[in-house]
Amino acid sequence: MEKLFQLQKNNTTVRKEIIAGLTTFLTMAYILAVNPGMLGQIGNGMTPGAVFTATAVASGIATLVMAFTSNLPVALAPGMGLNAFFTFTVVFGMGYSWQIALTAVFLEGILFIILSFFNVREAIIKAIPANLKKAVAVGIGLFIALIGFANAGIVVNDAGTVIGLGDITSGSPLLGLIGLIIVVVLYALKIPGSILIGILATAVIGIPMGITSIPQGWSPVGLPAAPLFFQFDFTQVLSFKFFTIFFTFLFVDIFDTIGTLVGVTTQAGLVEKDGGIPRVKQALLSDAIGTVAGAALGTSTVTSYVESTAGVAVGGRTGLTSLVTGALFFLALVLSPLFLLIPSAATAPALIFVGFLMLKPVTEIDFTDPTEGIPAFLAIVMMPFAYSIADGIVYGVLAYVILKAVTGKFRDITVVTWILFAIFVLRFFLK
Repeated sequence: MEKLFQLQKNNTTVRKEIIAGLTTFLTMAYILAVNPGMLGQIGNGMTPGAVFTATAVASGIATLVMAFTSNLPVALAPGMGLNAFFTFTVVFGMGYSWQIALTAVFLEGILFIILSFFNVREAIIKAIPANLKKAVAVGIGLFIALIGFANAGIVVNDAGTVIGLGDITSGSPLLGLIGLIIVVVLYALKIPGSILIGILATAVIGIPMGITSIPQGWSPVGLPAAPLFFQFDFTQVLSFKFFTIFFTFLFVDIFDTIGTLVGVTTQAGLVEKDGGIPRVKQALLSDAIGTVAGAALGTSTVTSYVESTAGVAVGGRTGLTSLVTGALFFLALVLSPLFLLIPSAATAPALIFVGFLMLKPVTEIDFTDPTEGIPAFLAIVMMPFAYSIADGIVYGVLAYVILKAVTGKFRDITVVTWILFAIFVLRFFLK
């Protein structure tokens, strides 16, 4: 262990790393319930069981690659927001098949690998306006929260007001609110794994309410379903709509990963003297490999998880933390009946609460400058209101370029932003 992970150099021990790996797993294992529940709604062959297996295996692979190549205490899994974009925008909104959506994820992962090898990612990151980056994270948070409220029936379609409050006095809406209270109380008390504990507790409370249904002869342990191996469809890859899908996956993946790596390594005290992230190329490559593996297995984009900071907080400093977390994802495969039993009303609180966690960057957005604040505002509100992460990015970029141009601030518009502007304008006229 010392030779592989340099424990003494990083002022840690095997015991600390194991505890940290377990802590990280507990804080992010909710994805094993949320992801199958979300992508499993698609149907047409994409079943919750297959998505569960793909989620666990892809998370395990990506996290182990992170452990052995970058030696960082960072775990990975299918990203929140990206799974919502996959399901509700690409498949339900645009009408694409899940096979085409997986193709976009697969190609995005391939490009991410290439960008990681040739260090192009830094140029892309610097080219995107800082306020828009933060706005995208905030908008995705609102979008995820809206999905959570809708999944539980807390908010419903209302003919008079477009959207309205559901009947929260009984059934799934009541269970969802109970679950949300449990999660926020546990989080406020700083209990590790508060989201996962909240999901499981809510599912148990749902049993006497008749919402959590336990089949006869059910066992929490069982063999996992087969994943969806290499289910790709390349027929639409040359369309502008497909490019929008592809770019959105890539855009969110890159900034999710960079933001998480900065946050985790800063908290762990691993940031280099010049402010750089140690072994960043290997870390980004781990993310890209996880994305390709996830697409090949049948799940949405894999990305680094900010919940890794929970493991760092209890002493995790090396890839041994990630090794433990990755191994636990593989061990979780035998618990597939347990995770698949959880109803959407019990996972909804996790979506709502993750939405809250993603709102933090809003305090860093400059709303005093209209050419910065208005594009950020449009990016944020268009995601939940148009029910599309892609539309939020599109309108944010369009507003940014137009406002900067009309106010004569051409120097603020990078070449990459101009290219995106042109592509997004063409998107309205070409299919």
